[in-house]
Amino acid sequence: MSIDREMVKRLGILSRLRIPEENMDEMVTELTKILGWVDQLKDVNTDDVLPMNSVVEDMNLREREDVINDGGIRDQILANAPEEMDGYFLVPKVVE
Repeated sequence: MSIDREMVKRLGILSRLRIPEENMDEMVTELTKILGWVDQLKDVNTDDVLPMNSVVEDMNLREREDVINDGGIRDQILANAPEEMDGYFLVPKVVE
């Protein structure tokens, strides 16, 4: 596929990118190269390749015990508060 200046302008508009006129020829060259690389993928034989959901085979997520806790540092956290009351942050009322 051939890329020309008009197509680069159109791609810039569609992608909401401002492409300066002095960079237009460079963008034409770069996009043509990129599309050439993508076109090479047609030649890759993938008949015996199974679909993957991850690039790391047999990847299992580590499991941990689901324990609920409050962190045990409420007093340290509230020490940063400008005001606190009964163990909670005290904030100004914003809705009347």
